[in-house]
Amino acid sequence: MGKFLKIAMICALPALLLANGDNEAAQRYFELTGRHTDFVPRVFNFVLLVGLLYYLLAEPLKNFLKARTESIATELKEIEQARQASKETQLKAKEELEKAKARAKEILEDAKAELELIKQQTLSRAEQELATLDKLFADKCSIEERKMVKETTSKVLDESIGSDDIPLDASKIINIVTKEVA
Repeated sequence: MGKFLKIAMICALPALLLANGDNEAAQRYFELTGRHTDFVPRVFNFVLLVGLLYYLLAEPLKNFLKARTESIATELKEIEQARQASKETQLKAKEELEKAKARAKEILEDAKAELELIKQQTLSRAEQELATLDKLFADKCSIEERKMVKETTSKVLDESIGSDDIPLDASKIINIVTKEVA
């Protein structure tokens, strides 16, 4: 109540300082009431108005301000939680990015090593195929050479020696066939 009285006195101080006794209305008031000024009724009315306003609006105003304070605090907590979650998500994303970069580097190195291995295998297979082709070519050349020698020999013999040039009798033919068969 002491606080309320101080506020009331501060509000009434200008009325006391500015009060003027030369006013006709003030004279008439004094004659009617027997008082020199209407200060006391005005203070009483003011105190009554302030008391009534306090009685009617104090609790709702306190509740409103308290609810507003709590809602702001709740919003701040939610914002802080969202910021923290965002920070954690950002850190996780950075970690995953670093892991992905490391994995990409490993994959690239593995791909280079595998490429080198495939290159070596391809070269060795090509060399083997070339060696096989060279051998087949050499074999084919030797076969063709023998065939050509045989044909040439057969041709020369056919041209130069006829069946009349070599007398063969039955015993010589049997001897040649038995040698060939054996």
